[in-house]
Amino acid sequence: ILVLLKAHEQTIQTLPNPSSCSVPVLASLDCLVAEQGCVQEHSCLGLYRVLEYCTAEEAVAPLGSDARTECLEAQNALQHYRPLQVCKCQRGSRREEHCLRVYWTVRFAAYDEYEVSPYEELKLNLVRNIEMSRMASIMAGTDHEMFIYIKDGQNQCLKAAQDCGLYEKCGSLRSEYVVACTKRSAVSDSSCNRQKCHRALRRFLERVPEEYSFALLFCPCSEPLCAERRRKTIVPSCSYEENGRGEERVGKPNCLSLQNYCSRDELCRSRLADFQQNCQPSPKSASGCVRESRAMCLKAYSGLIAGTIMTPNYVSNSSAEVSLWCTCDGSGNEWQSCQRTLNMFSSNTCLRKS
Repeated sequence: ILVLLKAHEQTIQTLPNPSSCSVPVLASLDCLVAEQGCVQEHSCLGLYRVLEYCTAEEAVAPLGSDARTECLEAQNALQHYRPLQVCKCQRGSRREEHCLRVYWTVRFAAYDEYEVSPYEELKLNLVRNIEMSRMASIMAGTDHEMFIYIKDGQNQCLKAAQDCGLYEKCGSLRSEYVVACTKRSAVSDSSCNRQKCHRALRRFLERVPEEYSFALLFCPCSEPLCAERRRKTIVPSCSYEENGRGEERVGKPNCLSLQNYCSRDELCRSRLADFQQNCQPSPKSASGCVRESRAMCLKAYSGLIAGTIMTPNYVSNSSAEVSLWCTCDGSGNEWQSCQRTLNMFSSNTCLRKS
């Protein structure tokens, strides 16, 4: 890697002026478009390839001090190429993971950068449509309709599952992830193939309209059977719990270890950053959210559920309280930092009000 870095020393000195870049700098520029523009600029391409090597090597083992210094120099030089610095990605797009790889490559070693989402901002009118139509109908269901369901003895989570089954796309994708998250893996003693479970769960939450998927995710429960359906079926234990050989349960992992693992995965890191940006709590806001959008918080939260190691789950049969599958035991002098990670879910006013 050092040979490659030295070969690009002149590249760092000759990066073109931002005004000469062939890709227009737009607030909503896609990182795939920015990457295409970079590979057409010889000096930009050299630096970008260096950072690709840096990122790949860092994923295997920490770089030595000399190599890291050279990587950071390349990263600093590439900051002059504005399209790569301002680009964003689209949630659930066909090439989302490639796009996110580009986004994090130019932010080499920024493993704790969780305050800015790598995803494009949804247009204000789209957010309002979500809040006024789909979300409004769901939230209305937790009030008036819940009274009717309780009076009739109807399980609201069961009704949400039945409604999903009547909509072909929802029913088929739900069946797909239920099978993927309960089928025994052939290559290990685990109860399922977690990677396949994550992929199928992500497909369901990204392709099914919110009026069906959110109704399943956020249905209110007041008795154990309802809660068990919501906990097991909507967020299967396979997606977050660890099993030892022969189905023996392993204790909860440390929350900081979980977050560190997440930081090494572009998709998980991106979804966590999106969640923290859109679900940042504010005691002064009526919505409880800094960004004043409960719909965006729920969308970001469901994105985190959709197949990441940071999958939260319900902790009560009769409330909407959630928590990560982790503990702060053994955190030592990092206990407070660990508690902050847990509190992002268990004590988040924005998430709770959303």
